[in-house]
Amino acid sequence: MFSLRKSLLLVHLAVILAIVACTALAGYWGLSRAVHGQLDAALLALGETEMAMLPATPRQGVTVHEVAPGMAPPSLTRLDRLVQIIDGEGHVLARSRNLEAARLPADPALLARLAAGETVFETLPRFGEEPVRMVSIPVRHGKVRLAVQVAGSLDDVNHTLTSATMLFVAMALALLAAVGLAGEMLTRRVLGAIDNVVQQAHFIGEASLARRLPHPGTPDEIGRLVDTLNAMLERLETGYDAQRRFTADASHELRSPLSRLRTEIEITLRRPRETPEYVAALASCLDEVQRLTTLVEELLMLTRLDVGQDRSAVETVALYPLALAAARRLETVAAARGIRIVLQDPHEGHAGISARVAPGPVDLVLANLLDNAVKFSPPDSLITVHLSRDGDDALLGVSDAGPGISVDELPHLFERFYRGARARAGEAPGFGLGLALSQAIVHAYGGRIEALNRPGGGALFTMRLPGGERQP
Repeated sequence: MFSLRKSLLLVHLAVILAIVACTALAGYWGLSRAVHGQLDAALLALGETEMAMLPATPRQGVTVHEVAPGMAPPSLTRLDRLVQIIDGEGHVLARSRNLEAARLPADPALLARLAAGETVFETLPRFGEEPVRMVSIPVRHGKVRLAVQVAGSLDDVNHTLTSATMLFVAMALALLAAVGLAGEMLTRRVLGAIDNVVQQAHFIGEASLARRLPHPGTPDEIGRLVDTLNAMLERLETGYDAQRRFTADASHELRSPLSRLRTEIEITLRRPRETPEYVAALASCLDEVQRLTTLVEELLMLTRLDVGQDRSAVETVALYPLALAAARRLETVAAARGIRIVLQDPHEGHAGISARVAPGPVDLVLANLLDNAVKFSPPDSLITVHLSRDGDDALLGVSDAGPGISVDELPHLFERFYRGARARAGEAPGFGLGLALSQAIVHAYGGRIEALNRPGGGALFTMRLPGGERQP
């Protein structure tokens, strides 16, 4: 089986050979028609000249016009031309001296065509020592039918065509060699760059994703291909690093509650205890199991979202009732710290805002945003839920009066297992998956969550969703 380089070169040569062959054949055909046409025209002109020189009356003898001997130069028009005049029966009435004892053929078929008034061109392959081209012209001489026959050698024509054939073949071979050499150099250059990329790609693995393919230095197709592959390697490196961090963080988050659970069970089993002590130990273990269950469920949901398996059916959902229900579920927890959750007045026109989403996942995202707002808001503060439109998008925002988000933490808020300084200090429980999960859910429905600090203090999280039709 041929390599790509050899296959391209062979196809290239085959196409060039076909083009050159067709061009050469067309050129040969055109040249052949031209030189044969010139010979036929010369024979016809000489025949018409002989016709014009026939005597005015049949009584006068019919002769072939010959150049008178003397000092005059030979007639190039009549040089190597054989002339013969015959009657309707094929009898020779006159002929040129260079025919000597020979005569030009006049078979019955030719005589019949001449009798019909047709000028006839023929090729005589073996007349004398050379092939001959002959024209027979019918002429009416009084009441007698005559014919003027003029023949000329095809030797010069054949020599011309033979020389042209050799020239065409030589030019075709030279052109084929030149094009083949140029094609070989071009394919070697192009495929050499690809071979270099392939060789370097063999050395790139999980441990060397930071390496990049060598760029040929040209902005052509190969250069764009290398740029695309390097961009893909960069995305793979980023994704692999994120996956590695995710695995390490998940292992750490799973190990901590498991270690606490194991320690508490071991301490409880060291000696016999009273029933209330066992109940307290089991309740503590149940809390840890609940934390583990929550963590595993969130990890499972993130995994399903990554592969597109956890996307519920889309429908047009009114956002105001959804936000109102989520706020009421958290009223008790917020009221324990003196925090109020306020929704915009539905009479301001925001009650009709809807989005093309699934209500369950969006309700989970809204619950996460409100829960974070409650966690990080100071006592006796206010949390506001905003509803608005921005073009075709529906916006649902949650703002609080907390300390806001530091500039260093803002770019990492939606990374998995990322926890801010206050969360790491133990002020707010959680695994650092809430915002990452919320962003993944909103992305699955064609939206996104944006976070920023409010000018007057506090944070604002805005959920941007594909808008639905306005509800009345």
